[in-house]
Amino acid sequence: MPLTNLDHFLVQTTDIDKTCAFYQDVLGMKAGPTPNFRFKVAWMYIGDDPVVHITTGGKDVSENRKAYLGQQSTDTEGTGVLDHIAFRATGLKDMMDHLTGLGVDFQQRQVDSQGLFQLFLFDPNGVKVELNYENAEAKDIDAEVMATDLPTGD
Repeated sequence: MPLTNLDHFLVQTTDIDKTCAFYQDVLGMKAGPTPNFRFKVAWMYIGDDPVVHITTGGKDVSENRKAYLGQQSTDTEGTGVLDHIAFRATGLKDMMDHLTGLGVDFQQRQVDSQGLFQLFLFDPNGVKVELNYENAEAKDIDAEVMATDLPTGD
């Protein structure tokens, strides 16, 4: 039973609209059809795929949400046990300009052995987002941290 692709991540938040706006305005996703679960949820799409699901979190979530999804955490910020959400992307320089223009802080990383140039940023809830670009797009861009420059060990 092999896995075939990443399906989605669910982000719980106290502000669904602000979180949806981040994924739309900053990362270019689109809001799309969402099943009626009998509790508020929004799905953000890349093309035809609903890859980020967003719902209300915290200590006062609806009983319907608890009945359907359960609730393992009342956290509404920070990454918790989920370290990050990662996406493959193209248009590195345009994205860097876009993020800078919006005032969104990001960090640059490079993994030569995988041919990846990465941007890391945080959504409004403190969830880490990783954007992966082919190294060829990073010509003339120096990453803040190169994986090959880190000490061996760990």
